[in-house]
Amino acid sequence: MQPRLKAGLWVRAQIAICQSNLITAMVAHKGNEDAGAVLVKLNRFDAGCFVYSRVTTLDGELGWMLVAGGPDGGRETEFACDEYWRKQIGYDPDVWVLEIEDHKGQYELDAPVVDF
Repeated sequence: MQPRLKAGLWVRAQIAICQSNLITAMVAHKGNEDAGAVLVKLNRFDAGCFVYSRVTTLDGELGWMLVAGGPDGGRETEFACDEYWRKQIGYDPDVWVLEIEDHKGQYELDAPVVDF
């Protein structure tokens, strides 16, 4: 099992990475600074909108799971992604939501996308 950064620190680091690459990133919802769950809403516009949830794999490694959205671009997909993370906040107000607007498809998650 690898050591993990606190949620708030990880989110701020991702915003700094995005800013250095001229990618728009913002906190859509601030969660628990130390241990809140993290959702990333990645809007690639015509290439789709996706919501990923940070997970721990069965091997104890960090991964991401696609929980909403898909490759269909458009407002309906983005609205579905927004609805998903807002519903999650209703269940867990400590969750962080990092929203990234990436027109060029440059942003990469810091761990692989996994299926369970």
